Amino acid sequence: MDTFAAVERALRTAAPHALLHVVTAELCERYGARRVELRLADHSMRSLQIVGTAPFATDSVPVHDSPQGRAFGAQEAVVSDDPPARAVEVHLPVTVRGDRMGVLSVTMPDDGFTQAVMPELLHICEALGHEIVVADRDTDLYVLARRAARFTLAAEMQWQLLPGRSCARPEFSLGAQLEPAYAIFGDNYDWSASADHLTLAITNGMGEGMEAALLTNLAVNALRNARRAGLDLAGQATLADQAVYAQYQGRAHVSVLLLRFDLDTGAVEAVDAGSPRLWRLRDRSVEPIPFDEQLPLGMFEDTVYTPQHFTVRPGDRLLFGSDGVYDAVSPAGEHYGDRALARALTSTALLPPTQVPGAVLRELAGHHGQSPLDDDALVVCLDWYGRTEAAAAD
Repeated sequence: MDTFAAVERALRTAAPHALLHVVTAELCERYGARRVELRLADHSMRSLQIVGTAPFATDSVPVHDSPQGRAFGAQEAVVSDDPPARAVEVHLPVTVRGDRMGVLSVTMPDDGFTQAVMPELLHICEALGHEIVVADRDTDLYVLARRAARFTLAAEMQWQLLPGRSCARPEFSLGAQLEPAYAIFGDNYDWSASADHLTLAITNGMGEGMEAALLTNLAVNALRNARRAGLDLAGQATLADQAVYAQYQGRAHVSVLLLRFDLDTGAVEAVDAGSPRLWRLRDRSVEPIPFDEQLPLGMFEDTVYTPQHFTVRPGDRLLFGSDGVYDAVSPAGEHYGDRALARALTSTALLPPTQVPGAVLRELAGHHGQSPLDDDALVVCLDWYGRTEAAAAD
């Protein structure tokens, strides 16, 4: 671990834009690396974009058909041999607290590589990931590397709201995806975990483009402000409702499904104020979780919100979808939420929650046919493990 500690110190003292240069120099010196390449997943989760080139570089590799993509998807090292060059290429996932960021590829001489170095390389990737998160405050290098195309201004605003694309703790694992990634409208998600609770919000602001982005920004930040002020779930919905109504006087509204999970017991408190919906996969059976529909945020002044309750059990998988998912219509006129969504959730049961949203959205594209979706689509997947004594100690 002395090698890891030295590399970690070098990364911590590096300039934000120089992390790849520093890790390359350290890997070359300590492991005889011939080449080091860092790729980050683009926002559509379809490609791994190389860091260090011009924005929107064309030399990306696909997530679903490449050695780098296998390392990213499986979240484990993938080793490719190159006998003519007497070298091996090691592809290592770069992940921070369950949020899959990308892949570090290291080319090493075959006589210098052993499985014994793998734990150190994986620790180095973890340290690199943490430093990239910190560096994002001070440089656009890694933000640009995640983009395969230019964002619309509305998409720029929406992506800045998001907490990440995945999150993992002993009690649960989360994955989420938005489509179309580069021109999204009003769909959004937010989560926050404390020592004892997970709060999750799925939002959908009415309208398109900048109007939807501004509306959703107001609602999400109002919900965060209320949550951070210590308000209960109904209070969070009420404060956000008042904020939206004060700004728009009922001319615009935001749909939200707001949930708070007790990490000890699996008890869930929920406020359904609009269109996002929830399905549960339990024991290979898929069923929607119904709620009493309450008014969207900002529709009327002084709306009173009443929470409902249900319980999740270890092994449950929850899938949240926006109206752009369940209301998408096939050429035959069938809504995706009628039957196809349940089939997609069942067929992806063996995938980790980080991969389920992308798989469901690909199924949605096939269901919808050749024409593009006329609304943005949001899928969030939550696997519930429950709290053990070990998890409680953490």
